[in-house]
Amino acid sequence: MALEWVVLGYAAAAEAIMVILLTIPGLDALRKGLVAVTRNLLKPFLSVVPFCLFLLMDIYWKYETRPSCEADSCTPSEHLRHQKSIMKSQRNALLIAAALLFYWLLYSVTNLVVRIDNLNQRLQRFKNRD
Repeated sequence: MALEWVVLGYAAAAEAIMVILLTIPGLDALRKGLVAVTRNLLKPFLSVVPFCLFLLMDIYWKYETRPSCEADSCTPSEHLRHQKSIMKSQRNALLIAAALLFYWLLYSVTNLVVRIDNLNQRLQRFKNRD
């Protein structure tokens, strides 16, 4: 199961890097190419959404079937393992939220950049026409 989390982590990191590159001022020469690459990657990255939902259901299932460790019913090592399991679930849920947030940000920023480019082109046409 660790491979799934590594893949999700890499996808979230790639989304974050693309959002950063699209929003950094001063990269106007590269922005057209970045927008084209990002627009082509939005559809494959859409697979992150059902993948995150699957992993979220996996976390929920593990939470529901986890043996409870009440007060004196556990040894210290079992209690530690229980706490580690809870921390891993919380970390993984945070990773899922980050991946979904970065996908939404990437989608929104890409659409805004494309819209701004279209408006700038229209503005240039109006200036050239007058």
